[in-house]
Amino acid sequence: MRFVIQRVSRASVTVENKQIGAIDKGFMVLIGVCNEDTKETADRMIKKLIGLRIFEDEQGKTNLDLASVEGGLLLISQFTLYADCKKGNRPSFIQAGAPDMAKALYEYIIEECKKKVSQVEQGEFGADMKIELVNDGPFTIVLDSEQL
Repeated sequence: MRFVIQRVSRASVTVENKQIGAIDKGFMVLIGVCNEDTKETADRMIKKLIGLRIFEDEQGKTNLDLASVEGGLLLISQFTLYADCKKGNRPSFIQAGAPDMAKALYEYIIEECKKKVSQVEQGEFGADMKIELVNDGPFTIVLDSEQL
């Protein structure tokens, strides 16, 4: 499982010209699922995501977590995080999770995050989404379950 986490001052997702989710301060997270991922993998990733201390404290040090700044989450499914570009110029997505399994894990992640964070917004699995964000910093972190 892969999360691309961007610390944002605001972010939104639009599908068919309709905004379906938006947050102010918080994390916009692209979520990639592979076939080997499980709920246990998701639980480890969620724990790390929620605990990341990458917001500035009063001394300007990145020392505060999401709860400390009352931040929100915007969670977006993103199978292209498993693009394999080794051969040629057209990426292969064979490593990405099968759609039914990936959707179930994405929905699981959303529900688990809602238990821990007061504002959780989401994209629409499999939809053509337009994402807008203001990356605060910029600050971007990539979490890969194989490295946790």
